[in-house]
Parts: sequence; structure tokens; C-alpha cells
Amino acid sequence: MSNGKPYLSFVQGYRQDGKVKQKTIEKLGYLEDLKKIYPDPIAHFKQVAKERSETEPAQKTLELNLLAKLPDQANLRKNLGYFVPKSVYASLGLRDFFQNKQRQLKSAYNLNSIFSLLIFNRFLFPSSKKNAFDTRDLFFESFDFSLADLYRALDAFAAYSDAIQQHLHHRVCDLIGRDNQLGYYDVTNYYFEIPYEDEDTYDENGNMVKKGQKKRGPSKEHRKDPIVQMGLLMDANGIPMAFNTFSGGESEKTSLLPTVRRVKKDFSLQRIIVVADRGLNTSDNTAFLAGKNHDDMASNDGYVYGQSVLGADKTFKAWVLNPDGYRSDKEFDPDGETVVFKHKSRIFAKKIQLKGANGKRSLSMEIYQKQMVYYSEKYAKKQRMDREKTIAKARELIANPGKYTKATSLGAAGYVNNIQFSKETGEIPDGLVLSLNEAKIQEEEKFDGYYSIVTSEKHLTDQQIRDIYKGLWEIEESFKIMKSEFKARPVYVKKDEHVEAHFLVCFVALVIMRVLEQMTKKQHTVKAIRQSLIQYSCSYLEQNYYLFDYRDEVIKTFESVFGLDLSKKIMSRAEIKNILRYQK
Repeated sequence: MSNGKPYLSFVQGYRQDGKVKQKTIEKLGYLEDLKKIYPDPIAHFKQVAKERSETEPAQKTLELNLLAKLPDQANLRKNLGYFVPKSVYASLGLRDFFQNKQRQLKSAYNLNSIFSLLIFNRFLFPSSKKNAFDTRDLFFESFDFSLADLYRALDAFAAYSDAIQQHLHHRVCDLIGRDNQLGYYDVTNYYFEIPYEDEDTYDENGNMVKKGQKKRGPSKEHRKDPIVQMGLLMDANGIPMAFNTFSGGESEKTSLLPTVRRVKKDFSLQRIIVVADRGLNTSDNTAFLAGKNHDDMASNDGYVYGQSVLGADKTFKAWVLNPDGYRSDKEFDPDGETVVFKHKSRIFAKKIQLKGANGKRSLSMEIYQKQMVYYSEKYAKKQRMDREKTIAKARELIANPGKYTKATSLGAAGYVNNIQFSKETGEIPDGLVLSLNEAKIQEEEKFDGYYSIVTSEKHLTDQQIRDIYKGLWEIEESFKIMKSEFKARPVYVKKDEHVEAHFLVCFVALVIMRVLEQMTKKQHTVKAIRQSLIQYSCSYLEQNYYLFDYRDEVIKTFESVFGLDLSKKIMSRAEIKNILRYQK
């Protein structure tokens, strides 16, 4: 009606905040005037509207009130970049996994909803579990559960940890493929900002039942806080296979074998070759993986380990320094520079000592391994420069011992004769006659530039051994991603089950990132991927339309990978929901 008279217009209907609204698209005129032109104006324009809908693209316009103000509490900006980890999450079958588990539980909360929120938060906005809950409105979709539900779900996630790792292994094999025979293993630790350690649990006979999880130990960050250690097993593509957590007070050297045994059983692997640095090169680990390693024991597991030259026995050191047998070779480093090096190898019967029933290393065993040593002048220069810096610090310590403690003299103290530290304060007592350990320096200088690798795989060439061992940088990069990009430390949860769930979330986020790298052929760095997906957000306009203001090469890559058009400046809620829907 207009001025009390019937008036015809074309209008467009839409839904906003659950209510149906309309806006005028085109004004047609008063009904009485239109009757002079058309016998039945209403029927005529209904037919026109129908024909336009069928033949013409919809003309979408937005009417914006330039004087509109924000309410006191407004949250109109939403992240849509999380559709990328969500797509991989779905491809890895995690939604289906939790839906199957949900049927076995009587809980009212949705496991998949909680786990996916924790993954998206860790991937883009890493923070505590509480902050993940408090900022859940950052994402376009809603997450309908309470904070108490989230903490209760952590117990379930911890219980499913091994099953999720097993599930992901099979999905990665289907999605990307992996070499099941080669596994890279390393250990790192994560600190807790708490002043106390966990107590050990004992039975009534005084036997330890459970070792406290959060214990002070050799922290990678040289902190005094209690730590939990994490072992990570990774495939040749850099995609994590499995992880385990263990007490900060335990030796990392004992963590390898239990992990390998579990992975072989759960993943149905016949044989695995473990690649690890020299810190895990122990008699137990070599013997129990490969046994004596006779030629008729090829079905045993294997290893490729770094070998400390300085820490080796006199026979090995003499072989290293003997110039006989070395061959010269060259390769290109990551910067494209030519690196010249020399190398040699041998198959050697090595005697090792194993623990007997009494816990003492009283059992002698001979194992056969291929030993390879190489020398690089570039590596020698680096070692000399690093040592010179430490020696300079040692000289300063000798001149001014009162300035240093056990913690601050780390590294330098190894080059100082007669040094001691107070057990109570960690300080250097007065009256000590300190001097530089020249003999140690001279001994180390002999072996500058040398590095060794030992392996059970006697058929491998020197180059193959080096190529396999070089893959260890990927696992170091994975730990770096978890610590710097995903901010896995410090750990804020306290219960053992919640700590396990925390590392499970970090592990799954890392798997998703590594799978993404394979899907995009490593066109972009992890940092670039995260920064772009954080930026890919939208702001609400009107009538269920959202404004996008970010686009770069990373976003264009994901357009191609997922077959989407992300170039639109304005998208409707329906279009956004189509991007976010789970793909089968």
C-alpha cells in the first residue's frame, strides 16, 4: 500500500537471525494505473518474475546504513581459513573415528566437535584449553559444549591416543602413501611452569608402581622447571607416524624400543629401520633392533645411527684418523654451494656390553655393523668456530669465577680444570685454582670435521647411508613447528591424561600440516600457510552476506588443491557453509 492505494513492487526475501525479511528490488507502480495497461497486472508480473528467475542471473545488491553503529558487545569478524585444516581433518577420517566412538559412550557432549575445535585452535591460534573455549566464536561455525565438557573429553582423547595414531597411519597410507620400513625417531621435552615435581607412586611393599610424569631433567631449553618428554617417530616424507610421552626424569635412550614395538604391532609392520641421532645410539638399542646382524638375520629390524667420534673407543678413533681408504666426493648444500668431503666405510664386528639379570652390564655380545666416516672442511670450520666461542667463555670464567654458576657456565665448564660447584647454590667456591684444559682442546682439534654414521644395513653405500641420515632434519623441524608455531610449551594442563591429550592434539595438528605440505608439493612454508589462513577471515555486512579482504598466493594454492573459488569479495552464508561442509 502507498498513500492508501495498492502498489506493486518486485521484492527479494532473505533470512537474517532466523527471521524472514524482504527488500525492494524494483518499483512497478500503482495497481490502478497498471490495470490500464494489463488486464491482470498481478498475474502478468508474477509471470515476469518467474521468467526472470529462470533466465536472468540474480542481481544481488546490498543496502548499507552508513550511520549504523556497533552494539556494545560485537563479534562480527569470523575466521574462514580453518576450512583448510578442517578439510584434511575430514580426509583423515577423524570425524568418522569420533562418531564411531561416540556411539559407545553415554556422554552428552560431542567428541568430534570438541576435538576439532582444539585442532583448529592449535593450528591457527594456539593457546590454553580454556582460551580455546573462550575464543571459539573466532570460527564461523558454532561449538555447542561447555568448558567442563571440554575437560571431561580430554580423558577420552587420552584413552584413544594409540587408536588415533593407528587410525591416522592407515589413512595417511591411503591418502599420501608412506615407506613403512623407514622410521625417524627423536626425543624432545616440554616444560611446565610449576614449582614442584610429581611424586612417584609405590605399592605397600615399597615397589614403584608409577613414576611421576612431570620431573626435572635435562631440559632442551636449559630450564629448571619440571618437564615431560616426547618421543616422535616420523616417516621418510616427514609425516609423523606415532608418539609417546614419558617422565622427565627418565633417560630418553630407553624410550625408543617400546615405541617401535607398539608401532610394529599396531600398524602391522614386518620390519622397520630406525634412524636416530647419536644420543639414542646405545648397546641395548642396536642389539635389540638388529641382534647380532649375521647375514641370515635379515628379517630383524635395523638402524641408522649417528656415532660420536670423540666418544668412540681408541680403535675406532685410530681408524678415523688413518688416511687409508678415504675417497673424495662432492655435493651441493641447501644454498647451492659445492661441498667437498672425503669418506670411507667398513663392516666391523663390534663388541658391546648388555645388562644381565642383575642389572649390571656383564653380558658380552658381538654385533656386525657398517661404519661410515666422512670429513668436511666446512664442518671442521664450524666446529672450530663453535669451540673458540666456548673457550673464550671458559677463559672469562677462569678470570672471573664469581660471575658464573653451574647453569650459566654450561659448555664452558668442560674446558676448565679443577672446577666445582656448590650443591646448594650452584656457585663456584672461592679458592679454586682454575686453568684451561689444553689437553682436551688438542684432542678435540684432531677430530674437527669428522662425523660418523653406523648402520645395521650392510648393503647400503656410503651415499645411501648419508642420504637416509640427512632425513633427520625433518624431525628436528617437526619439533620446531610444535614448539614455535603450535606453541606446545609450556603445558598448562596438570592431570596425566590431560597432558597426553594435549600432546595428541599437537601431534594431530602436525600430521595435518605435514599432509598439507605433501598436497601442495611444499610450495609454501609452514609459517606462510599459518599466516595466510589466520588472515583469511570475513566480516558480517547485512542480509547474511560477509566481506572478505585478504587474498595471496597461499590462498590461490588452496583454491587449486580443494577446487574452490576463494576470489569473491562478498559471499553469502550459504556459500561459506558450502566451503565448510565435510567432504567425503
